[in-house]
Amino acid sequence: MTAALVIALLASLQACSDDVDPRFRVRNDRGSKVNMQIKTSGGNTININDVEAAVLTDYHYAAPGTIEATAVIQNESVSPAIGFVAFADESYTIVVVNSTPPTLSIESP
Repeated sequence: MTAALVIALLASLQACSDDVDPRFRVRNDRGSKVNMQIKTSGGNTININDVEAAVLTDYHYAAPGTIEATAVIQNESVSPAIGFVAFADESYTIVVVNSTPPTLSIESP
């Protein structure tokens, strides 16, 4: 009985949580257009296409958990990828780094 009460209490606290899903955006530091594919731990895929050079996109939201980002860069044969764990109430910037070969990095304020 006590265990059921504790579980019910925890479930009700979770339901009342003010946690906001993590949010992320893309910053393209390269000189070429980028298409970014974001795979979330919930099985969803978010595509952010045609990110021009020197552009910072608006934020997108995903469920907390593992995020896998892959960039397809115009006129490049390399498609860099990166994985990270996104936590509720956090913001992330996926940066397409201007390097050879191209890479991705994660910034979190």
